[in-house]
Amino acid sequence: MMETEITRDLIGYGPNPPHPQWPNNARIAVNFVVNYEEGSENTIPDGDGRVEAGLAEVAGGRMAPGVRDLGMESLYEYGSRAGIWRLFRIFGERHLPLTVFGCALAMERNPQVAEAIAAAGYDICGHGWRWIEHYLLEEDEEREHIARAVETIERLTGTQPRGWYCRYAPSANTRRLLVEHGGFLYDSDSYADDLPYWTSVTGKSHLIVPYSLDANDLKFQPGGNFSSADVFYAYLKDSFDLLYTEGETAPKMMNVGLHARMMGRPARAAGLVRFLDYVQGFNDVWICRRLDIAEHWAAVHPCR
Repeated sequence: MMETEITRDLIGYGPNPPHPQWPNNARIAVNFVVNYEEGSENTIPDGDGRVEAGLAEVAGGRMAPGVRDLGMESLYEYGSRAGIWRLFRIFGERHLPLTVFGCALAMERNPQVAEAIAAAGYDICGHGWRWIEHYLLEEDEEREHIARAVETIERLTGTQPRGWYCRYAPSANTRRLLVEHGGFLYDSDSYADDLPYWTSVTGKSHLIVPYSLDANDLKFQPGGNFSSADVFYAYLKDSFDLLYTEGETAPKMMNVGLHARMMGRPARAAGLVRFLDYVQGFNDVWICRRLDIAEHWAAVHPCR
């Protein structure tokens, strides 16, 4: 198997990161991401031989191998039936932009979601053909998944995704395969910084817009750190406040990760509403799509 050479950069920008020059002199760029995965997770009906065990109200592994877990399936179905529409309403009522990490099969199985994304002008970052671990795929299989995801998302929304994010982590081949496929401005398969940065892939410049797992509703799952909307709101507010203070001289970006089946639940969504209303009380904040960040960085800080 051919792999992209994987090197570690433990230095990054060091003590003097570049000034991002966010639009309108904003002190912080805030990007909200809804991960839309429901209907593309591992299930017995889809021939996976196992039930999805992650990112739900309960931990998986309740059923014997090969037996459908109808409870887990319905927890995921909540995200596509109810949760996603609650989140879209919350952002729509506030006229706020949003990024969707979209699994292509999930969108294909609920085309109304794809239509709503396109109508609202949200940007889609490709999140795989299915919500499965790309680092377990063979190279040719991963290449096929990327191509199939791009074709499906473009067919459903009229726009090819310009960004990419795997489930948790890429394979050693992912970034090279994205560049090989073409059409991608960036990927978010990194948690390494508070600012975008450039890397080189097979001799070509490629932009990384890092994601975050800390300000993320995944910590509401069993064993996580978020126990209530108040805890979620407090964590997001503390993150925002510190970055806003730093932004007087060194602006950064803040990622907030959401999932339809998790944050779409009423009690959790209440914490999100409080945070959105808090952030909208500031004039020098850029609430934007992920694609906006990538395009801004490419224009203002082109790779040299």
